[in-house]
Amino acid sequence: MANYNYDEAGNMAAYFVLSVLAILLIPMTLSAVAGAVAKRPEEQSRGCQCKQCVERRKQVLAKAKGSLFKPKFTKKTIIILVGWLMVGFLAYKVAGAENENKVYNPFNILGISAGSSEKEIKSHFKKLSKIYHPDKVKATVNQTIEEIEKHFVDITKAYKALTDENIRRNYELYGHPDGKQEMSMGIAIPSWIVESKNNIWVLGFYGLLVGGVLPGMVGRWWFGNRRLTKDGVSAKTAEGFWKGVTEASGLNEVGRVFVGAFKHEKGSKEGGDLRNVEKEIEKQIGLDWSELKTSFGSDEKSIRALVLLYAHFLRLDLGSKILQQEQVSLLLQTPLLLNAYLNVVSARSWLSPTLAIMRLHAYITQAVVPGKSTLHAQLPGFSPDTVSDGKQDLAGIVRTMQESGNARAEEAQKALEGLSSLELVDMRFKVIGERVVTPSSIVFLLVKLRLQSRSSQDGTVKSEHENSAKDDVIDEAFLHTRRDAEEIQGSGTEWAHAPYWPGLRKPGWWLVLADDKSNRIVVPPMRIIDVPRSNPSKARNYRCYKLQFQAPPNVGLFTWKVYFVSDTVVSGELCRDIVLKIEDASVLAAEEQDREDEISDPEEDTLAGQMAAMRGGPVKRMPAVEEEDSDESSTDDGRDTDDSSDSD
Repeated sequence: MANYNYDEAGNMAAYFVLSVLAILLIPMTLSAVAGAVAKRPEEQSRGCQCKQCVERRKQVLAKAKGSLFKPKFTKKTIIILVGWLMVGFLAYKVAGAENENKVYNPFNILGISAGSSEKEIKSHFKKLSKIYHPDKVKATVNQTIEEIEKHFVDITKAYKALTDENIRRNYELYGHPDGKQEMSMGIAIPSWIVESKNNIWVLGFYGLLVGGVLPGMVGRWWFGNRRLTKDGVSAKTAEGFWKGVTEASGLNEVGRVFVGAFKHEKGSKEGGDLRNVEKEIEKQIGLDWSELKTSFGSDEKSIRALVLLYAHFLRLDLGSKILQQEQVSLLLQTPLLLNAYLNVVSARSWLSPTLAIMRLHAYITQAVVPGKSTLHAQLPGFSPDTVSDGKQDLAGIVRTMQESGNARAEEAQKALEGLSSLELVDMRFKVIGERVVTPSSIVFLLVKLRLQSRSSQDGTVKSEHENSAKDDVIDEAFLHTRRDAEEIQGSGTEWAHAPYWPGLRKPGWWLVLADDKSNRIVVPPMRIIDVPRSNPSKARNYRCYKLQFQAPPNVGLFTWKVYFVSDTVVSGELCRDIVLKIEDASVLAAEEQDREDEISDPEEDTLAGQMAAMRGGPVKRMPAVEEEDSDESSTDDGRDTDDSSDSD
C-alpha cells in the first residue's frame, strides 16, 4: 500500500511552480525582446527627413524604449521581472535541496566500482571502518553524533548487502537490504498548508479567491465585452454613429458626430483649465466656433474633446503637461473611433459619408482644420493661417519657393518627399479561369500601385500598362491566394511626413469601388498599406492588390468609380472611372463550344480526317477556294493531255 505524505520541505511544490512560471514567462519575454529589437535606432532614419519629423521620431522612440536612467516600465515589464525573480529564488532553493527519493546503491555508498570482487569489498570496508567508526570520528560544529552513527550504519548495510547471502537476496529482490519497503508518494503541497493551525487562513484565502476574485474577473470580462462592439468602441458610441449620419452627410456633419462619440469613451484623466485655449481658438476661427460649440449643448465632455481637437488643428500650445497628455491620448484614440465609424457607415453603403470619414483621418494626422483649403500647411514653415495660392498644389508651392530663394524651400522639399503620392499603374476586373464576366460570378478588382515622389510628377497619373505573358501567370497565381496584397521583398514603406501626429505613421489608402450616380459603394472599402516606392530597375515595379465581390445578377454595362483615399495626406487621393461588362453565360458557352469544335474536328485531307470519315465522324472540310483551285488544275491537266494527243 502506498503511503501518501505532504512535501515537508516544499521542493515538489517549487518544481511545480517553476514549470508553470517557465511556460508563462518564456513566451512573454521573447515577445518583449522582439518588440524591443523591432524599435531599433535606425528606424529614426526611415521616412521623411525634415527636421520636424526627425525630432518627432526621436521623441516617440525614446518614449517607447525609455533610457538607462529612466527605463520604460509597463505592466507587462513589471510582471516579467517579478516572475523571473521568483524563478531565481525557487531555483536557488531547489538547487540546495536534498533528494529524498534516491535509488539505493551500495556500491555508491561504499565508493567502489560495481565490478569489485568480494575480497576488494571486504578490504575497502575495513578501511572505511577505521575512518568512520563512531569511536574514531570526532563531532564537528556541522555534525552531530546521530549523523555520524547513521553514516556508519549506512556503510555497514551496504557492506552486508554485498557480502551477506540473506541480505544480498533482499537487495536483489526488493532493491533494499532491509527487504520490501513501503511505497511513499509525495504531494506537491507544503505541509504548512494543511496544518490545523493554518486552516482558517487557507480557507479564507480560498473563499476570497473562488468567491470574490474569480467571479469579479469573469463578470468584468463578460460585461466589458457586452459594453463594447467588435470594433472595440462603446455600444453607445456605435449607436450614435448609426443614428447621427444621413446619406447626404458631408465632412462637417460627420465631424460633429465623431466629436460627440468621446463622451462615451474612456480616455485619460481630465485635468487643467482649457478656457485660455478656447479663447485663442475663438479668436482665430470667429463665429464658426460659437456655432460648433452650440451644436453640443451642455455636453461638457464632448466640448472638451472639441477644444483639444481644434487646439491640435490650429497647433496651439496648451501650456500644461497634463493637457498635452490628455490631448495625445485623445488623438491616439481617433483611429479606432474613425475605423468603427467607417464600418458603421459603409455597412449602409453610403458613399458621401464614407469618403468624409476617410478624409477626416488625413486632417487629424496633418493637423489641418477639416474642410479648409490649407494644403500648404502640411509643409514645414507654414501654419494653417498662412495665406497661400489655393490654385497651386504642394509641388507647385515648393517650386515657387525654390525659384524665389525662400529659406524654407529645403525643408519643404524634404517634406514633399515624405508626402509621396499614389500612382495607379493598372486596374482591371478579373474572373479566375474565364475571359468574360458572367452574372453573379466572383469578380476580382485587380489594381497595381506604387509610390511616386510628388516633386517628380507633372500633375497627371499614368495608368498605362501592358501585361506580359509572365505577368499574366503571376497575376493568376496571386488571384488564387487568400492574400489581399501580393507578397513583396523588403521592409515595406517608410514613415510618412506627419510632424504633428503623436506617433509613427505609415501612409495608407482606402480602396473604394462606388457607383457615384446613386451615391452607393459597391463593396466595403479595403485598406491598402505598404505600397512600394517606384524602382525602375525592378521587373514588376508595382504591387498588386485585389478586392473580391460578386458580380450583379443582370447583364449590362456598369460605369463605376474607383477611389483611393489617403489617411495621411490631405487631398492625397485618386479617382478613376472603370466599366464592368456583364455578359450572358450563353456567349461564353458558345465561345467555348466553338473552341472545342475547332480543336476536336480533324481536317479531311489528313490521315486522321480520312479515318474519321471512314467511321462516319465529323471532319473539317477544306475551304471552297482550294476546291476551285483543284478543279482548275485538273482542267489544265486535261487540256495538256488533249494537246499532246493531237500532236501525236
